[in-house]
Amino acid sequence: MKLAEALNLRADLQKRIQQLRARLINNSKVQEGERTAEDPNDLMNELESCCGELCSLITRINLTNAAAEKNGSTITEMIARRDALALKLGIYRDFLNNASSVVNRMTHTEIKIRPSVEVDKLQKKIDDLSKEYRLLDTSIQEFNWTTELK
Repeated sequence: MKLAEALNLRADLQKRIQQLRARLINNSKVQEGERTAEDPNDLMNELESCCGELCSLITRINLTNAAAEKNGSTITEMIARRDALALKLGIYRDFLNNASSVVNRMTHTEIKIRPSVEVDKLQKKIDDLSKEYRLLDTSIQEFNWTTELK
C-alpha cells in the first residue's frame, strides 16, 4: 500500500469514528420500555475495532514518514517545515490585511493612520512564501504516492 492510500484510509477511519461517536451519543438514552435505534454494545465494539485499526495505521504512517527520505529530508521534516510555513503565512496574511485596510477619517483634523510596514514588500514576501509552501506540499504529495507504507 502506498503512503497516500494509507493517509486516505486514516481520514476515512477518523470520519467513521466520529460518526460512531455521534451514533453512540444518539443511542445513549432510551425511554423506559422502548429500545434504542441501534445497540450501543455493537457500536462500542465497532468503535474499539476502528480505533485499534487507526492506531496501527497511524503507527505505520509515522514510521514511514520518519524513515523515508528525499533530497536529504525525511517526510516528517518536510511536513514540519510545511506546517511551520502555513502558520507563518497565516500570521503574515492577517497582519497584511490589517495593515493595508483603509481607515476612514471624518475630518482632516483626525489623526492619520498608516501601515507600520511597506505593504508591497510584505506582499512580495507572502507571495514567495506561498510559492515555497506550494512546491513543498506538491513534493510531499508526490512522495506520498511513490512511497510504500512500512
